Amino acid sequence: MNNISMRFGAKILFDEVSLRVAGKDRVSLVGSNGAGKSTMLKVIAGLIKPDDGEVAVSKHTTVGYLPQEGIEYTGKTLYEEVYSSAGDINAIQDEMRQIEKEMEEFQDTMSDEFMDLINEYGELQERFQMLDGFKIKSKIEKILIGLGFGENDFDRQTSEFSGGWQMRISLAKLLLSNPSILLLDEPTNHLDIESLIWVENYLKSYQGAIVLVSHDRSFLDNITDRTVEISLGNVTEYSGNYSFYKREREIRKELLENQFYNQQSYLRQQEKFIERFRYKATKSRQVQSRIKLLDKLDLVELEDEEATVNFNFPPATHSGKISLEIHGLVKSYDGINNVLENIDLIITRGEKIAFVGVNGAGKSTLMRIIAGIEKYDGEVKLGHLAEIKFYAQNQAEELDSSKTVLQTMEEAAKGDILKNLRSILGSFLFRGDDVFKRVGVLSGGEKSRLALAKMLIEPSNFLIFDEPTNHLDMKSKEVLMNALQKYEGTVVIVSHDREFIDGIVDKVIEVKNKKIRTYFGNATEYLKAKEDELKKVNSDQKNKKESDNKAVAVKEVKQAETKDQKQKKKELNKTILPIKSRISELEKNALDFEAKIKEKEIIMSKDEFYKGGYNVVDFTNEYNSLKEKLKNVYSLWEQETEKLNSLTQ
Repeated sequence: MNNISMRFGAKILFDEVSLRVAGKDRVSLVGSNGAGKSTMLKVIAGLIKPDDGEVAVSKHTTVGYLPQEGIEYTGKTLYEEVYSSAGDINAIQDEMRQIEKEMEEFQDTMSDEFMDLINEYGELQERFQMLDGFKIKSKIEKILIGLGFGENDFDRQTSEFSGGWQMRISLAKLLLSNPSILLLDEPTNHLDIESLIWVENYLKSYQGAIVLVSHDRSFLDNITDRTVEISLGNVTEYSGNYSFYKREREIRKELLENQFYNQQSYLRQQEKFIERFRYKATKSRQVQSRIKLLDKLDLVELEDEEATVNFNFPPATHSGKISLEIHGLVKSYDGINNVLENIDLIITRGEKIAFVGVNGAGKSTLMRIIAGIEKYDGEVKLGHLAEIKFYAQNQAEELDSSKTVLQTMEEAAKGDILKNLRSILGSFLFRGDDVFKRVGVLSGGEKSRLALAKMLIEPSNFLIFDEPTNHLDMKSKEVLMNALQKYEGTVVIVSHDREFIDGIVDKVIEVKNKKIRTYFGNATEYLKAKEDELKKVNSDQKNKKESDNKAVAVKEVKQAETKDQKQKKKELNKTILPIKSRISELEKNALDFEAKIKEKEIIMSKDEFYKGGYNVVDFTNEYNSLKEKLKNVYSLWEQETEKLNSLTQ
């Protein structure tokens, strides 16, 4: 943006301001309500033309814009609507081919023009790679589930989704289209804490630039590294996140105030000199010189301090020790599928509790049951003298648009509080004639502040807030948080704003899978506990997987060994059986020879053997032959037996 100037009537919104966004910049726009943050996003997006100056966007830069409200999709399923923003990969390829042709025509490859083409080509390559058409389905599913949609939502018509979910659809389309620059105006307003963490992590690794407007300090601190303050028509840049900006701004403010007061002192001295010697001829030259000097002097301006919401809750009225008891609570909208089941909960006086969980888990339903405006099964018992005040997400929508701000408060007020209505409205930024504005012409933020003021004008001892910070600016949030810290009654809050919850609650109740679970501590401590639980689950799953894999491996080894052993045994048997057969045959032969030798030895032992009854020589030769054969059989038997032993050991 080069020397941008814009005026709305007599008000100067921007006065020759310039801003550059490139690469992977992470920029937050900050400033008071009405300073022009949302307008600047629209100027960058090309939705509004400035009165003077220009917005220059490089040739292949794409810009994606998420407005605060006013989005409605119809005519397609959720999946079809998101898929429609997938980007034209073929068009990117065509642009890359065109640049390739242009680069081929260049003679001077060191020129600035050639380097510009190289940079553009690199950006296109990066975008083409990031779009990854082959994985587009899985990417759509990942984004939708990360934003809190269920798989059963994919085929639902977009017209079935409420305003908050419509904004999530728009954000899903933006993330899928992967523009070079993301312009996000209050993207966290309609997210639950789990979806917010997912978006935060997604944006941390986003490959393009991000320009962000948000009242969620933790979100800004975790994503941005550059802060642009819009004030008095000018922009001032700070090279750090929101917390850095707050510290640095105080230092700069002090310096500016010193400059302002020094300049004012100098001006008074000069004006005093001019008035004193204006009509003295001998001093006329000096007087004129000082007048010209003052005309050329750049005056130091101080920003008008924005009026802040400054209030304390009325003292909490007396109540019993127990604020609320719930036993066996069951809630169903169709009589079949339970939203909540078997809920047991005791809330004691003075507790400050945050309800957390994904959208649709039942947080708001449980709060409405506690507030007495939702039917249920089971027992819900309000404590002795407990007085509930309930601020709902749609509280602002329930205001009568035909009534004025003052009339709205007068109808809700009782007794002496009527005398102080103007003061109370003033503390909520409704001053002067603002109190006579009709509700129908108020902005979303003004309506939310009015609804909050209306809720707080009567004493109570049990406050219930459903997303109270969605339309409050930083200063209003801080004041509300400080007031809730001092409040002595019981507080139950649903909010995705971690910094806001951290400053108030000492207990977190998670609503999940129709049940509740209590964590002691604030939101940061709750998220840390959830992170530790997830690590443990992942570790247990990893150990179980490793154990299962090891068991499978051992089983496979044993099976392989068994199979191998069987195969070896089979092969061994092929070798062993013939050997055993030969050994058996040799043993049989040995027995035959031994029997024959025994017979001959019996004959040879008789006297008649030598008296001519036998041919001694031939008989002896046969006897010796048998013994020799037996000896050979034994020798062969030993050889075969050794073979068998060597194979079976």
